[in-house]
Amino acid sequence: MTLAVEGPSLRGWLVCALVSLWGLRLALYLTWRNHGRGEDPRYTAMRNRHGAAWPFRSLFIVFGLQGALMLFIVLPVQFAIRGKTELNPLDVVGTLLVLTGVAFESLGDLQLARFKANTANKGRVMNVGLWRYTRHPNYFGDAVVWWGFACFGLAVGAWWTVASAALMTFLLVRVSGVAMLESAMKHRPGYAEYVASTSAFIPMPPRTAQLK
Repeated sequence: MTLAVEGPSLRGWLVCALVSLWGLRLALYLTWRNHGRGEDPRYTAMRNRHGAAWPFRSLFIVFGLQGALMLFIVLPVQFAIRGKTELNPLDVVGTLLVLTGVAFESLGDLQLARFKANTANKGRVMNVGLWRYTRHPNYFGDAVVWWGFACFGLAVGAWWTVASAALMTFLLVRVSGVAMLESAMKHRPGYAEYVASTSAFIPMPPRTAQLK
């Protein structure tokens, strides 16, 4: 008796390739940025706050929570890989959004790295390149990526999976991304002026209004 195992569809291979591209870029960037550095300050703060109970609590606060979020956020990818319908215009839109998002966040990270590498910029706020139009081009690009994957979910009729992209966007803006970073940077010299002139998330032309 032979069991027939059906392989991924063309859409499945496309989605897997795009997920791999996104993951590889992020892994390489984080490895390069954090090599030789200590623990992420966010985890250090949580470790200090919870004290001796941290090893146990981290199972739920960090690993359990992130695992649960991961299962929900990748729903569009799971349904797209399993879908057997022919490719359609939503797949094209999804591909373009993912590629655009990856390119956007990659360029933003590159521009920031070059800015920080110039010793003349020490203590200054990055407000050139993509950072002139949005205070967080890397987070915006990542959100675009996940809305691209949502399009693949829509392409196979799993319309409810757009909730995954909506949740990811909410987390990037209100929880672990924009909100957390800006809370840490709000007292930096020149940052209030930057906030007054530059969009927080969606790229927009700089505002000319100045702080009074």
